[in-house]
Amino acid sequence: MPTHAPDLRKRELAQIHIARQQLGMDDDTYRAMLWTVARVKSAADLDWAGRKQVLDHCKAKGFKIKSRPAPAKSKAALVAKIRALLIAAGNRPDAYADGMARRMFKVERFGWCTHQQLGKLIAALAIDARRHADTALAEPSGAGGVAKTRSPQTGEK
Repeated sequence: MPTHAPDLRKRELAQIHIARQQLGMDDDTYRAMLWTVARVKSAADLDWAGRKQVLDHCKAKGFKIKSRPAPAKSKAALVAKIRALLIAAGNRPDAYADGMARRMFKVERFGWCTHQQLGKLIAALAIDARRHADTALAEPSGAGGVAKTRSPQTGEK
């Protein structure tokens, strides 16, 4: 899946800040490193090449990128179903389901939800898929651009 430039920038800046914490840099040391490596005073001023230089420098100093842990095996099927629903809904990222988990359950990542919460997420995504499928079936009418949809009870227009 291609990564969009703003998403890549945000992720790389987050990695730089995580590296700062992992390496135990205070603010003065961090800013001195940014100036020495990339000639900027703030990570926000880094371009793509500068972010790469800073990350390479931090890796040379001992920074290790940690990936997200895989969900528990007991939840793997439910998580796979959620990801399949996200893909079917227009290739939505995991962040979409993370946002739903935050709003619905006050849980930061959907992978951290309980079995019951994952079931509710699946139900919500299925309802959303049906809603969008109904919208796709709507046919434009000749009068005023108002779409006619099929009635769920009678099946008539």
